[in-house]
Parts: sequence; structure tokens; C-alpha cells
Amino acid sequence: MAAPSAPRPPRPRKDPQPLVIPRNAAEEQRLRLERLMRNPEKTVPIPEKLNEWAPRPPPEFVRDVMGSSAGAGSGEFHVYRHLRRREYQRQDFMDAMAEKQRLDEEFQKKLERNKMIAEEQTAKRRRKRQKLKEKKLQAKKNKLEQKKQGKEPGQSQEQVSSEEEEEDSKEEEEKEDDAEEPSFLMGRG
Repeated sequence: MAAPSAPRPPRPRKDPQPLVIPRNAAEEQRLRLERLMRNPEKTVPIPEKLNEWAPRPPPEFVRDVMGSSAGAGSGEFHVYRHLRRREYQRQDFMDAMAEKQRLDEEFQKKLERNKMIAEEQTAKRRRKRQKLKEKKLQAKKNKLEQKKQGKEPGQSQEQVSSEEEEEDSKEEEEKEDDAEEPSFLMGRG
């Protein structure tokens, strides 16, 4: 026989949770989250997506073909009515699926179109920024060359400074033009 083990320490008692009746959906959600977070190691059941309803496929071989002969029983009409209803349901389902597929394709085309437009706008702005950057760099080089060479004999200091101010004002105007265009596209198409 095994040796008697040491007695276990008593478990801490959990206070019973008070009954809280949620008043609205937000409070109900909060209570559910609190209950889940009491034991974070416990796995959470995530419900799977329900399959969409699909009608029964039509039978491959119909054994009881109804004719329009006289003497059909009174129950035949009900059988015919159920078959007709089921076929109409199947056709409606196929139409709905075709419409859904068409809408999905249109949506994907619209997304692609918007993506292309956004890429074009981005490329245009990138070219504009690059051009501005090159212009600034060229202006700096010219300014440094002028300082190295000294003042040109035909230009006074006032003319050089006025040209620099004109370049600065042009750059600011280009920045303002760029800021007016939206940075994203919604609802086009």
C-alpha cells in the first residue's frame, strides 16, 4: 500500500457572483467579456459559420411522371404543387446566387479601378515632389557657385535676392496645389 500523503491545504472559497441583469446590449457584452477574462487559459468556443441554405438538387431520374390523363387521383395535385414549389425555389436560389456573383465581380473591378487611380495619383505626386526636390537642389548648387565666383558683374545683390524670393513663392504655390487634392478616393465609379 502507498504511504498516506500529506493533507491538502483547503481551497480558497470563491465568493458567489452576484446576479446582474444587463439593461442593454453593451452591458451584456461587458458581462460576457468579464466572465471570459476570469479564466484566460480556458479555451473560448468560437461558433463556426453556418452553411448557407441550398435547395435540394432536382432528381436525376423521375419515376412517377404525372400525365394529364383523366382519372388522376385527388392527391396528385398536391404532389404536383410541392414539386412545382420546390422547382421555383431552386430557380430563385440560382438567380440569387448569379446576382450575388455578379455583384462580387463588380465590386472587385471597382476596387481594382480605385487602386489604379490611387496609384496614379501617388505616382503623380511622387514625380512632383521629386521635381521640387531637384529644383531646390539645383537652386542650392547655383547659389553656392555664385558665392564661390562672387557677384556676377551684371547682377546686383537685390536682383539675386528677388530671384530667390520668386523661387520660394513658386515652391509654396506648388505645395498649396498639392494640399488641395484628396489623399484617398471614395465612391468613384
